[in-house]
Amino acid sequence: MDRSKPVQDNEAQWLIDAQKGDAQAFSALVEKYQRPVYNLCNRMLSNPQDAEDAAQETFMRAYKGLRRYDRKRSFSTWLLSIAAHYCIDQIRRQRYKLVSVEELPIPDLPDNAPGLESGLSLREEQRKVRVLLEVLDPTDRAAVIMYYWYDFSYKEISQALSLTLSAVKSRLHRARRSMAKTWIEEHPQELSRTRGTDAAQSKREAPTKNQRNSMLAERMMS
Repeated sequence: MDRSKPVQDNEAQWLIDAQKGDAQAFSALVEKYQRPVYNLCNRMLSNPQDAEDAAQETFMRAYKGLRRYDRKRSFSTWLLSIAAHYCIDQIRRQRYKLVSVEELPIPDLPDNAPGLESGLSLREEQRKVRVLLEVLDPTDRAAVIMYYWYDFSYKEISQALSLTLSAVKSRLHRARRSMAKTWIEEHPQELSRTRGTDAAQSKREAPTKNQRNSMLAERMMS
């Protein structure tokens, strides 16, 4: 999502009209942002139904607070910050526990997946990322999702989560180390295989995806 400009296409007019109470203009904003908001909530809560409820609550809160929205600020950043704060509150209130592997939602599979085998591989990779996200503190999880999935800058994350820039950097560093540690603990066999990739590389053999993940995890820990 490009947030280089505060507003885009018809969004500027929609915002003006919505702030005046135009329900149709606000519906246009909902239609444009419903997927990004839902995806963020789903990654935070790891439950499709909870994500649907959180997305609806996000838009309700946005509608109620729309008159206070400053149009000089990126609307998407403002809206996603509402979603993130709501999800953080939900996780803390419910003391969210890890769901079972069978219950983990695996969204965003491309329609043109090249085949069953590759599709299952992608789903497995996404499942692993979900599990890694679940070990994080709710605010750290929100920062990671905003940074890696939505390309938020440090400044945008600090504004969205009401943190200082140094706190954002510290949380992202801590989150990366935590996720890397969990990956290494969960995949010790892949780590041992990675140690032998020098021989493979000497034969000009490319490391497997799991070996690349393990090498990345080691670098994140360093």
